[in-house]
Amino acid sequence: MNILSLFVLIPLFMMLGLWMARSVNQVRGVMVAGSSALLVLAVWLAVDYLRLRALIANLPFPQPEMLYTDSVVWYAPLHICYSVGVDGISVVMLLLSAIIVFTGTFASWKLKPLTKEYFLWFTLLSTGVFGFFISTDLFTMFMFYEVALIPMYLLIGVWGSGRKEYAAMKLTLMLMGGSAFLLIGILGIYYGAGAQTMNVLEIAGLHNIPEGMQRLFFPAVFLGFGVLGALFPFHTWSPDGHASAPTAVSMLHAGVLMKLGGYGCFRIAMYLMPEGLAQWGDFFLILTTVSVVYGAFSAVVQTDLKYINAYSSVSHCGLVLFALLMATRTSCTGAILQMLSHGLMTALFFALIGMIYGRTHTRDVRELNGLMKVMPFLAVGYVIAGLANLGLPGLSGFVAEMTVFVGSFEHPDVFHRACTVIATMSIVITAVYILRVVGKILYGTCRNPEHLKLTDATWDERFAVICLIVCVAGLGLAPWWVSDTISFSVEPIVSHFNLP
Repeated sequence: MNILSLFVLIPLFMMLGLWMARSVNQVRGVMVAGSSALLVLAVWLAVDYLRLRALIANLPFPQPEMLYTDSVVWYAPLHICYSVGVDGISVVMLLLSAIIVFTGTFASWKLKPLTKEYFLWFTLLSTGVFGFFISTDLFTMFMFYEVALIPMYLLIGVWGSGRKEYAAMKLTLMLMGGSAFLLIGILGIYYGAGAQTMNVLEIAGLHNIPEGMQRLFFPAVFLGFGVLGALFPFHTWSPDGHASAPTAVSMLHAGVLMKLGGYGCFRIAMYLMPEGLAQWGDFFLILTTVSVVYGAFSAVVQTDLKYINAYSSVSHCGLVLFALLMATRTSCTGAILQMLSHGLMTALFFALIGMIYGRTHTRDVRELNGLMKVMPFLAVGYVIAGLANLGLPGLSGFVAEMTVFVGSFEHPDVFHRACTVIATMSIVITAVYILRVVGKILYGTCRNPEHLKLTDATWDERFAVICLIVCVAGLGLAPWWVSDTISFSVEPIVSHFNLP
């Protein structure tokens, strides 16, 4: 059995254990054991991947794009296989997913009602995410993509808050609409490549999809994944979905699920259809530039903490697609770093917002004051998350954004540099809404006497927050191993691009 299959098998065994659990404590035990196993597996994979890459680098023959590859035929008539493999991009995405699932378990420690059912759907969503990142077969990737999307409806519609039914339906309809475009695009790639394989690496090696078909199907695939990546103007599901979702679901949704969009755009749309990228790249670059600036401006005028972070996610995920479309090695490396950085810091944000809401029963900025005195641990955590979001040196946001903008400005033409300058405005706007919210809710005098009676974070909440802060600071202070790993894997994909 391939080691990568454990990323799918462990969540399936977790679901079996959850189904057999007879008490809340047993449910928690299954989740802690399973999420810990996934985290250990992801860390081991990252270490062993780096070891193998260093070993292969000294050998005379060409280095493979992916390691730990394996393939088993599922449906021979359509050449559908269960094909798996990872490169540096996949490895860091698996590590990010494992961290979010692990910390999300503790962030949901006291969730009620229907605790077992909630964690069953949460684990199913995790199964889809892990399966997507290890897959190298188009059909298998699409299958796991759908598995990751479907549980969101129930997780928001049943355990959410506010306009949860509306938000769940809106999210489902828009993402399923994107999936329809995606399926059309995948079929176009399959038949355009000769209908002999669905393996991504094999199709890229053939490089035989007619240019006319690439022009037709590139926008379908990019749009299909771009909807999940909050591409303007198809982003409207994201703020409503984030605002209504339970804490751990918001963490997994913004921290990992939205990264499937950027990963798919890069791995499938751009890698397999470079002529389509050359034709449509500038059009989508304009949309992503709008996403970056529009999301930041929209966050400024919000008064709900979750909506502020949700629109901030629209801006930061737009920056991922923006950097990918710049299609330089540095910008694409920055895009993957931005995916990793945003996943960690937005998970931290949503965890802290959920903990604050659980105590104050409000997310309205106008009703929160002086929380630093009442709950100092959560307040300090919020400050750190905010500083990472606005790109403070020493934290993950600075490394990612600098790499994105430096790589984007490598283009010598006026159009790409103008888009880069416009996108950099988001840094200033982000500082405005982050510092405004931090000053408003954390400092000053607490005017609500009921808030003075509140308690600070419990042990499970502290553990989740500390884990995420360590990861955010670790990526900011020691980014080189992640950056080198990503850059090495970005190079063979970027070399396929036929850009002028």
